[in-house]
Amino acid sequence: MSAPSRTSPPHWICKPTPEGLLQALREQIARVETPRRPGAETPVSSGCRPLDALLPQGGFPRGTLVEWLAAGAGSGAETLALCSAREACREGGALVVLDRAGEFYPPAAARLGIELERTIVVHARTQADNLWALDQALRCAGVAVVLARPERLDGKTFRRLQLAAEQEGVLGLLLRPESVRHEPSWADVRLLVEPVAQASPAVAACADRRRLKVHVLRSRGSLQGRSVEVEIDHETHPLPVDSRPVGRAWPRRAAGA
Repeated sequence: MSAPSRTSPPHWICKPTPEGLLQALREQIARVETPRRPGAETPVSSGCRPLDALLPQGGFPRGTLVEWLAAGAGSGAETLALCSAREACREGGALVVLDRAGEFYPPAAARLGIELERTIVVHARTQADNLWALDQALRCAGVAVVLARPERLDGKTFRRLQLAAEQEGVLGLLLRPESVRHEPSWADVRLLVEPVAQASPAVAACADRRRLKVHVLRSRGSLQGRSVEVEIDHETHPLPVDSRPVGRAWPRRAAGA
């Protein structure tokens, strides 16, 4: 009678080492902290390469919210957000614009490369209807990106919108005033856009060209407080003025800002 063959015991019988337990715990925490998002492995370009260089994944992960904070009227935040929306639609899907205030101007969007035949504009009557439409659009698999101007967002509503974006991998671009900067945010990326005074009178007189500075106030996985200067030319779209990131030229704010 032959002796029974020796085999290795099942893995669950083996006593794990402290190092193995620690590594397994790290991996489990990473899975919990980073939810699975459809299409998250292919980030969306902001439409401006110098800005992409400041973001940890080289763009905006799908299934996330991005806040564009405008430092006053005419800051250029909407133009840059529309350029990001254009990039998000390159692989298909619709652009949904929540335009309760009636400020969306289709001809200007078309000049930036937005395909109007794949653009849906929603005019909600009330703030509650506007938030409901935003939530539903973020949950729609046929939508690539949603552009909205939410008037007020409490923490609970903001969190619900974040979960809605994660559900189908839709990118949410939220245009908001700089005044909300001190409020808590569930956005993965928070940017502040401000106009830059033109040194040259000739350049300042050109209505189709203007300079902006984009400050990264918050971006998960990267240093905040960095900025980049871009030039908006309505014929050629955003162009870098200085592709070198500016150091911490913008002051730190309290956590959660």
